[in-house]
Amino acid sequence: MDLGLKDRVYVLTGASRGLGRATAAELVADGAKVVITGRDAHRVEQAAAELGPNAVGVPADNGSADTAERVVALARERFGRFDGILISVGGPPAGLLDDNTDEQWQAAFDAVFLGALRLARAAAAALPAGGVIGFVLSGSVREPIPGLTISNGLRPGLAGLAKSLSVELGPRGIRVVGLLPARIDTDRVRELDALSGDAAEARRRNCEAIPLRRYGTPEEFGRTAAFVLSPAASYLTGLMVPVDGGATHGI
Repeated sequence: MDLGLKDRVYVLTGASRGLGRATAAELVADGAKVVITGRDAHRVEQAAAELGPNAVGVPADNGSADTAERVVALARERFGRFDGILISVGGPPAGLLDDNTDEQWQAAFDAVFLGALRLARAAAAALPAGGVIGFVLSGSVREPIPGLTISNGLRPGLAGLAKSLSVELGPRGIRVVGLLPARIDTDRVRELDALSGDAAEARRRNCEAIPLRRYGTPEEFGRTAAFVLSPAASYLTGLMVPVDGGATHGI
């Protein structure tokens, strides 16, 4: 199946590793060009080099006020067009209500919510008809995850923002979608498993709660994300796509 990705240009934030990196690899493999960002300059430059000549890496922090305009401008400058963005943010600190300070909530809001809003706003101003804005969120949008109170508070708000934008931007031919990963085998998920004190046991219990009885791979997520971002998904907008092996209990 031809996804229609050849020569299309996407910005992917937080894509030096994990889910964003896997999505970038799928896009490039199907002929797209990508600008990937990450906070670690060495890591993002190395990831871009591994992806090849159709990838550019730029150090950037979603929480910085100038990031959004800068990365969209870079896509146009380097590749001559801009067709979509996948906004992925790092996970905020784990903790229960009494564990997280006001400062942690504020820092997470600036990076997770406000940073994503700025990126979406800059993308919306620059995208042509047929463009797409994607958000990498979390299964916590539908089912809160114990011990991740800040994430549970912020990510559903971003899902609401995405839905609102899909209605606002739809008449211009711009799609807005969300992806809801759950237990995908990334560094972040392994870190969360380790917080229990027994990472192997945590993984075993989590797998038992997943109908497919295993964690997903970044590549599985990347293939799903690449499809949703592609012209092949041109009539999909305003929806949240779980990539969770069936772990979400709702229909």
